[in-house]
Amino acid sequence: MRLSVLALTMTAFMASSTYGWVVPSATKSSTTALLSAPPSTAASSSGTYTLDGETIRGPITPLGNFCLVRTKDTLTATDGGILLPDQSKERPTEGIIVAAGPGKLHPHTGVRITNPVKEGDSVLYGKFDGTPVVYNDDSCQMIRDDDVMLYYEGTMMNLENATPCRDYVLVELQGESLETSSGIAIAQSVVAENLPCQGVVIKVGEGRMNSKGEFCSSPVSVGDNIKFKDYAGNDVTIEGKPYSIVRMVDILCTFSEEAAAAQQE
Repeated sequence: MRLSVLALTMTAFMASSTYGWVVPSATKSSTTALLSAPPSTAASSSGTYTLDGETIRGPITPLGNFCLVRTKDTLTATDGGILLPDQSKERPTEGIIVAAGPGKLHPHTGVRITNPVKEGDSVLYGKFDGTPVVYNDDSCQMIRDDDVMLYYEGTMMNLENATPCRDYVLVELQGESLETSSGIAIAQSVVAENLPCQGVVIKVGEGRMNSKGEFCSSPVSVGDNIKFKDYAGNDVTIEGKPYSIVRMVDILCTFSEEAAAAQQE
């Protein structure tokens, strides 16, 4: 019996250290903490919690800046937000935040860098980001808040509720739209040899949080014409128009409306 308890305790410790969550163990102290803590997600229909097919005593709780995301198919989940493949990498993935940690502590100042997303938010993140898990029979991903590109509330993404995460900006790309046989709208420039790497800033994130817990202001503003690095954008179609989600550090320069008009001619 003592060996079984020790094995469960070591498993919980390894999981929290490696993957960023806490799995309730069989010890008395952890059981007490579990009863006093709010559940991170609802149990399965059978009333039990499972992780990768194994029954656990209660909900898992993400640590630091980790987030538990229930993945969903972006091609059928929304009508207004269909993600498109980039030439340099697989398309981002869409999911719903099941539970989110409080944020990470800065290694030098000890200031907590708060988590920008919360339970119930829909998020876009890189397809290969995080660690896949099966939680309560649902396909989930454990990601970091740094992996989130954009988030929104509600069932359908639109320009009103779409919010770039932290140091991302939403850029409207130029060019006419095409439509595939399955009805997926794509930007004409996406299928061309040259990928779009310029456009107009539509929305700006809060900015990157520094070691003091303060946001650094964005180098660009809404309405600016910008050029960004090749392959740096993550393409997304919102309400039938092509956009790209770009990190602020990947923006090369801004230019006037006159210069933008001259390039389109």
